[in-house]
Amino acid sequence: MRNLHIIKIGVALLLAGQALCGCNSIQSFIHDDKVVARVGRHKLYLSKVSEYIPEGVSPADSTNLALQYINSWATDIIFSDMAQTQLSKAERDVSSELEAYRRDLLRFRYEQRFVSDRLDTLVTESQMQDFYDKHKNLFTLERPIMKVRYLDIYKNVEGKDHIIRLMSSSKPKDLDEFYRLADKHAIRYFDKTDEWIDAAVLAREFGIDYGQMLAKMSQSYIVFESGDVSDIKAAYVREIRRSGTAPFDFCTDRIREYILSGRKHDLLIALEQSLLKGASDDGQFVIY
Repeated sequence: MRNLHIIKIGVALLLAGQALCGCNSIQSFIHDDKVVARVGRHKLYLSKVSEYIPEGVSPADSTNLALQYINSWATDIIFSDMAQTQLSKAERDVSSELEAYRRDLLRFRYEQRFVSDRLDTLVTESQMQDFYDKHKNLFTLERPIMKVRYLDIYKNVEGKDHIIRLMSSSKPKDLDEFYRLADKHAIRYFDKTDEWIDAAVLAREFGIDYGQMLAKMSQSYIVFESGDVSDIKAAYVREIRRSGTAPFDFCTDRIREYILSGRKHDLLIALEQSLLKGASDDGQFVIY
């Protein structure tokens, strides 16, 4: 720590001075590229600090962000300097690790380019259905899923109980009335009776976990009314699956990801084999 000379934290004063000099004053300092902190022979310039500070923040926030950056920069330098003095020459030699990292990074970037240029991203519904039928073991439900209508409405709304009752109707006339009244009075509502949603997603609307939420379900309704809030949250559960294999239409996004992931894997395997064969055919790769 004897090499710690972070005395010039004048950047805090410079940035705080924005409050007196105007919000654009920091820009004038950048052109001077003032040294704002120093650790031994290492210097940190204001232009570098300013890159870390978003536009439009207050002078106080600018100062706090600047000091966070300075402390982080100084910590990195101090650790590096300490390692230089405390570690042996062999321990300081990271050339093999850096070379391995460089190769891994170059390989990764080349693979990304190769896959991006060749990956077929079109996935048909028949392909997804075929994958689903062959791999249903991948789609076991971790939580219940539901088809629901949800409503959040103020307690003082006249006829709120009638609106909540309309949620469970299957008659087009009743549903038209529900949508009309919900548009007029609801804080928030949605209809997911034609698609599956995760019970945990619905539970977030109630502000409780899905186990607590399902414990409140009675006759296909979940109603949450707290004495210290001004609204009632209710859901009509048209259908629920608590366990077993998730239905196909709930899994389509995951199925597509599996298929594309498989295609990427196949491309990379083919690339590896092609490169090895090419190098072997050219005499560049020889096993003795």
